[in-house]
Amino acid sequence: MITIGIDPHKDTHTAAAVKTRREALEDCRHVNGRLERFLLAASEPVIRVGTRMTARERRGARTVGKSDAIDALAVARAALREPDLPKASHDPRLRELKLLVDHREDLVAERTAHCMRLRWHLHDLDSGLEPFGRTLDREAIRRGLSQRLGRYRAHGVLVGICRELLTRIGEITRRVVELRAEIGAMVRPLAPALLAIPGIGDLVAARILVETGAGRFRSDAALARHAGCAPIEVSSGRTNRHRLSRLGNRKLNAALHVVVLTQARVHPPARAYITKKQAEGKTTKEAFRCLQTSSGSDRLSSASGARRCCGARLDTAWQNCTDVSSRSSYRCGRASCRAAPPPG
Repeated sequence: MITIGIDPHKDTHTAAAVKTRREALEDCRHVNGRLERFLLAASEPVIRVGTRMTARERRGARTVGKSDAIDALAVARAALREPDLPKASHDPRLRELKLLVDHREDLVAERTAHCMRLRWHLHDLDSGLEPFGRTLDREAIRRGLSQRLGRYRAHGVLVGICRELLTRIGEITRRVVELRAEIGAMVRPLAPALLAIPGIGDLVAARILVETGAGRFRSDAALARHAGCAPIEVSSGRTNRHRLSRLGNRKLNAALHVVVLTQARVHPPARAYITKKQAEGKTTKEAFRCLQTSSGSDRLSSASGARRCCGARLDTAWQNCTDVSSRSSYRCGRASCRAAPPPG
């Protein structure tokens, strides 16, 4: 078997082959997406190798320096050393959904930058003009602010810039609302089980879908590690402890954090779980992390059809039993679940 490691770039793709016959691509989504789709269309098995893994493999090699050929060989060697790397897949619907989600987030970030710039200009013009926080997305606030700017005609250039920023903020706000409707129309037929989970709306569900795919992860623990929810063991000798993970997909982690915050506010089982953890001596933050770790990966993977537990969906099991105590396998904490052999 031959493994072909590929270091993709915008202008060139460099390949190096070692043993097994499969394609291993360095995970640079913006430059290897078209190549991945081409290989998958040709029925070639494709796996993704993380950039950090490639760098570690390159540093451990006997070859000195860095080049596309060295990187490609490092990709291939990393693929051989790690047999459980994620397989590439392309769903046209998820790709379009990701484009819409990313475009909306870019527009929101652009609007935030314009709002901050406008606030500084208004403060420089007259501190009394500055509106309350997070209100510039409202049409009435922007209209009233534009009318009040007419009193400061002596500051022609500054007033003109403020009016231009107000116009651009309004355009972006209207487009953001349209994109939210488009995303909702796409995500509802794709993930009804995900939307049924308390705390998950259209935007959060869309972000989870585009970051996890359909059935991409072999287990709940793999999904938790990918999302940065799984604690990292830092044990030595007789000391056995774990610390918070700062790794993983931060966008997915942020989406799960939103779910936990919402559930802690409106979902009784989640509130009971947090109260229980606080009674055990954990701080509020630690209780929130336990909720994110114990429920997030289980319920999301079950909603995407990745795994089943005791013949029932994991999200149903979590609703019946919020005590998820198995940190090693992230399975339901009931005795019947712990006694059952791992599915699959």
